[in-house]
Amino acid sequence: MTKVKEHSTWNENKGISELVCPITYVMNKIGGHWKSIILYYLISGPKRYSELKRSIPAITEKMLTQHLKELVADNLINRRVEQVMPPITFYNLTQSGKDLSPILLAMAEWAMRDNPQYDELRAKMQKQASTR
Repeated sequence: MTKVKEHSTWNENKGISELVCPITYVMNKIGGHWKSIILYYLISGPKRYSELKRSIPAITEKMLTQHLKELVADNLINRRVEQVMPPITFYNLTQSGKDLSPILLAMAEWAMRDNPQYDELRAKMQKQASTR
């Protein structure tokens, strides 16, 4: 990814648009395809890198690593490394990230109401659970 000069016109316009529209600020922090999904999976508690990768199988390792770094830089998640052999890295939500939880959960609830495929999936899962 090409680094944008600190004093570029694009950077200046981005800053102005964040001040004019708070949604722009939010989208600059959690926009894109993967960031909100990563944050959603961290709502339930700290996760190791491998747990996040398993939870989001479609994400590449490069994209997961890149977005985790950006979320840490934006103070939405913490990265904690335990010095054992081999080192274990955990990610968890910061307070700012936790403040986004109700919004992410509302997005998930809306998706389940709006997409009829979730009704079919829920019915299938309930049927499987009742046959056990």
